[in-house]
Amino acid sequence: MAAVDEIVFHQILHWHHFYDRSTSDVALMSDGLLHTASLLALVAGFFLFADLRRRRALAPGHAWSGAFLGAGAFQLFDGIVDHKVLRVHQVRYGVDVTPYDWAWNLAGLLLLLVGGFLLVRARRAGRRRPS
Repeated sequence: MAAVDEIVFHQILHWHHFYDRSTSDVALMSDGLLHTASLLALVAGFFLFADLRRRRALAPGHAWSGAFLGAGAFQLFDGIVDHKVLRVHQVRYGVDVTPYDWAWNLAGLLLLLVGGFLLVRARRAGRRRPS
């Protein structure tokens, strides 16, 4: 989710940078660091995913649940902690941010709910399988 946020909102739409409380050079550098960290996490996740597949230990329901839970947790953390508590950046500038904040945080909550639903469903399916 961090990579999607960085690519769409930071680079394509130019709505904000990860850290907007300094110069534009610092803002661009903070975007680069965020993008680097998100890509490293993505690569590490794919290696873990590939290892689970190789060992035939992958549970697709749990994997999808984890993807949605992680995306939702990132988005809510960003919306609450980064935007409101630390104020390192806002979704947009020069406009009323209220609808953007609601949309961002509700989308994060929706991702968490979908992830939670998928987790419950995956656990129930796991209990029904004969061992």
